[in-house]
Amino acid sequence: MPMHIPFPFNWIPTLPVARCQESPSLLKRAGTEKLREVFQKYASIQKNGEHYMTSEDFVRKFLGLFSESAFNDESVRLLANIADTSKDGLISFSEFQAFEGLLCTPDALYRTAFQLFDRKGNGTVSYADFADVVQKTELHSKIPFSLDGPFIKRYFGDKKQRLINYAEFTQLLHDFHEEHAMEAFRSKDPAGTGFISPLDFQDIIVNVKRHLLTPGVRDNLVSVTEGHKVSFPYFIAFTSLLNNMELIKQVYLHATEGSRTDMITKDQILLAAQTMSQITPLEIDILFHLAGAVHQAGRIDYSDLSNIAPEHYTKHMTHRLAEIKAVESPADRSAFIQVLESSYRFTLGSFAGAVGATVVYPIDLVKTRMQNQRAGSYIGEVAYRNSWDCFKKVVRHEGFMGLYRGLLPQLMGVAPEKAIKLTVNDLVRDKLTDKKGNISTWAEVLAGGCAGASQVVFTNPLEIVKIRLQVAGEIASGSKIRAWSVVRELGLFGLYKGARACLLRDVPFSAIYFPTYAHTKAMMADKDGYNHPLTLLAAGAIAGVPAASLVTPADVIKTRLQVVARSGQTTYTGVWDATKKIMAEEGPRAFWKGTAARVFRSSPQFGVTLVTYELLQRLFYVDFGGTQPKGSEAHKITTPLEQAAASVTTENLDHIGGYRAAVPLLAGVESKFGLYLPRFGRGVAAATPSTATGS
Repeated sequence: MPMHIPFPFNWIPTLPVARCQESPSLLKRAGTEKLREVFQKYASIQKNGEHYMTSEDFVRKFLGLFSESAFNDESVRLLANIADTSKDGLISFSEFQAFEGLLCTPDALYRTAFQLFDRKGNGTVSYADFADVVQKTELHSKIPFSLDGPFIKRYFGDKKQRLINYAEFTQLLHDFHEEHAMEAFRSKDPAGTGFISPLDFQDIIVNVKRHLLTPGVRDNLVSVTEGHKVSFPYFIAFTSLLNNMELIKQVYLHATEGSRTDMITKDQILLAAQTMSQITPLEIDILFHLAGAVHQAGRIDYSDLSNIAPEHYTKHMTHRLAEIKAVESPADRSAFIQVLESSYRFTLGSFAGAVGATVVYPIDLVKTRMQNQRAGSYIGEVAYRNSWDCFKKVVRHEGFMGLYRGLLPQLMGVAPEKAIKLTVNDLVRDKLTDKKGNISTWAEVLAGGCAGASQVVFTNPLEIVKIRLQVAGEIASGSKIRAWSVVRELGLFGLYKGARACLLRDVPFSAIYFPTYAHTKAMMADKDGYNHPLTLLAAGAIAGVPAASLVTPADVIKTRLQVVARSGQTTYTGVWDATKKIMAEEGPRAFWKGTAARVFRSSPQFGVTLVTYELLQRLFYVDFGGTQPKGSEAHKITTPLEQAAASVTTENLDHIGGYRAAVPLLAGVESKFGLYLPRFGRGVAAATPSTATGS
């Protein structure tokens, strides 16, 4: 009897996820001269003036696999034979280049598997070829497959002499695992009762469907049976469910109209499944039973489905300039790590706030002057008919730089203001987010309100200095007012003049803004849950419209309290005093002065700030074990080639052209087809066709 060698493709090293700046497409072929240069760098054999790679040159040195000294040499030869189409044990440059071209094809994963089985290199797979490779798999060693049964005869003929071409091979490989599962069930049910024990069920699923199992599912295979024997229909439905989880996810999205956070019942998903696919009620029963075993919940959302069957890969659309993993798992989050996370967010928020403030500062200046313009002003004051008139007069009388009067203290203030606001909002959201990553609306409002309140302590002093500098240009004066002189004039307590009005403005603003932004961003994400930077900008700008406009009365009161009243102008002693006097002297419309300018300032400012903040988190990625901004990753199910391209490592610069996908494609042979080759130990001679029948 032939030896059964465990054949896990676990020798594939763990690969970092690729960072793609745009949606993946077919890999671009490498240039011939550059490819030849790489080939000759690794080729150790020279015959008749030609260079050749050995199996070890190609697999161990070039691909970087089987780096251990106790590697399995037969596995190395089998992998090298994929590129060695002449099957002479050496890889020529033409074969090296041809395999690079194959790796760039849309069906590269199936073609790679086909060449693994095409042992003679004649473009077909014989029964002996198929049996030879299958017998070396770990699956066959644990649950032998009848290589003389009716399934094999249907493909290779009764005498097993029919040759399978590439197209037929793809179907054979697809059907093989399903047939193997059913044969395994029959082997565990020798009496033909139609039932197997829970432990036998676990044994079959762990071995036959191991490439489809998550830790949560694998650990609950026995508990999901509730100790009862497993019937054949249940077994088939369970394996079908594992195979169709990506379709199940589409059914869920159909039922929730694209939402990934809605909790839905079994009836809702049953209705969606009937109108969209042929998923059976038994499969839905198992789905909810399995979700309950993993999470103890009666309803499911998209995260439950992802925990049962993770996305094939996570695509980071923005190139990462840095990537740091601060903790191995969320369980390792200490108080110190959480402080570091807040510091990280504070730093990025500071920069993002400065960028946003600089972009819209001229609008902010116009808004301030419009709000400070009062009825009955004295003769020397410049009158503004509207915001545009104010803008033109500032440029005319003070020059273009007059639009940036007071920018420096604004930048000094906006850094801690936006940083504190963003950091506190993220911190409170993290604390109020459940284990599935969902947060209720009231929690979002509370987080926003806390963020607004926290910023006032630090920003009110800088806000009052900024406003006094902004209105200083309205009066022609020989002396130039500077920030430090304003600070000395006001003193410590004077810097907090209007703080209550500031709280009255900033708390509701943030309570409105952040939940609106989160929901708008989710609505504008694509079907894979990814937010393009333009959608982040749009979401931030849209959320700013209601937030900025609805709190304008509080902003007007704050401005009046913080500006120095000139001769003939009304003075105010507090929020309520200012409210009464403005209403009596100017009417209710005065509370909405500068609304347009405020909206046009706040809306784009927060749009720019939020898009900068989130992009910085994508560019300078640090995993603290907490939550990441939603929409920064695309969870996408794609073609095998796209999956391979998205999993490629860039550590080996010699992996050019199609070879960028070589290692992940070989890993895909495991994850897609469940084929496992031995990593350690010396190989043995392949089984002969006569012994491969299992007779």
